[in-house]
Amino acid sequence: MRADIVPTGRPVISATGLFTPEESISNEELVASFNLYSERYNAENAAAIAAGELDAMQPSSVEFIEKASGIKARHVMTKASVLDPAIMAPRIEERGDEELSILAEIGVAAARDALRRAGREPSDVDAVLCAASNMQRPYPAMAIEIQQALGIEGFAFDMNVACSSATFGIQTAADYIRAGNARSVLVISPEITSGHLNWRDRDSHFIFGDVATAVLVEDAALAPESHWDILGTRLKTVFSNNIRNNFGFLNRAHPETAETPDKLFVQEGRKVFKEVVPMVAQMIVEEAERLSIDPRKLRRLWLHQANAGMNRLIAQRVLGHEADEDESPTVLDTYGNTSSAGSIIAFHQHSEDLQPGEAGLICSFGAGYSAGTVFVRKAG
Repeated sequence: MRADIVPTGRPVISATGLFTPEESISNEELVASFNLYSERYNAENAAAIAAGELDAMQPSSVEFIEKASGIKARHVMTKASVLDPAIMAPRIEERGDEELSILAEIGVAAARDALRRAGREPSDVDAVLCAASNMQRPYPAMAIEIQQALGIEGFAFDMNVACSSATFGIQTAADYIRAGNARSVLVISPEITSGHLNWRDRDSHFIFGDVATAVLVEDAALAPESHWDILGTRLKTVFSNNIRNNFGFLNRAHPETAETPDKLFVQEGRKVFKEVVPMVAQMIVEEAERLSIDPRKLRRLWLHQANAGMNRLIAQRVLGHEADEDESPTVLDTYGNTSSAGSIIAFHQHSEDLQPGEAGLICSFGAGYSAGTVFVRKAG
């Protein structure tokens, strides 16, 4: 990167990157596995179920999943173990301390894609933020491992705001640009969400998928000709127990104990829908007004990919009418909920057709509650 370029202090998105696992699980495959497990469970516990001591497990169905979520398939790092009724969880072989960890590996792949698209070398980057829902370990930071694997000087750290991690990371990177503390920052979101999903729970076994994304945030003086001006960002958190995961080094589940579902993803879906939709819609409209943007004239919304119904209602409240697929594209149907990466996948795959001067919104929301907005405008 040229040393004679004078930074402007104005942040832009220069490029994004994406890593998608090769393996995918369809709803049909998932339902077949879940129903086989539930049949075995009911047979093994027939006496207790007949006595009223246990509830019988109800079967899942493709129709139920698609009506509840809009999801039709999801990518995963390991398919066979997830579909095995005796396991129903990802089984990724543990690597030695001297080997690149799996989370860092997919994060590096997404980062290299973003750097290639921007015409950058790792040496051009000043900082790496690993912003994701569940880190593979507490320390050393995943971001520092990714930094080392890419050969980047400067600094790196992890941050976790659940499904809003990427947008929180983008604002953090933008603030570094504004303050002059960095000129080029990678925000990387490796999400192996299959690891914290209870695949044996009928109400949630279909939700999550695996992926990794990267967003290159830079000073406008460095940006390639085709880039996105960051018009404004806003973050919001409100504590709620309605989405929770209690797994951690202080309270992890032990093999010798009974199953502990709360060490995996749990949620009160109806409460989340009722409380998050108005909060996010209001936040978007208020921030648009602060930026002197008419929300009804936003060219495209790249919303968090968690639930098709939530996205429809939020888009309607923001745009003033029911959004079509062009105005609010979805990747939920083929990727599932990929936590913080979802809105970035939508942006990555559905942004090149916008014309210079057209504005859009990257928005995430999830556990915490947390929500983040990034208003952008296509530059020439």
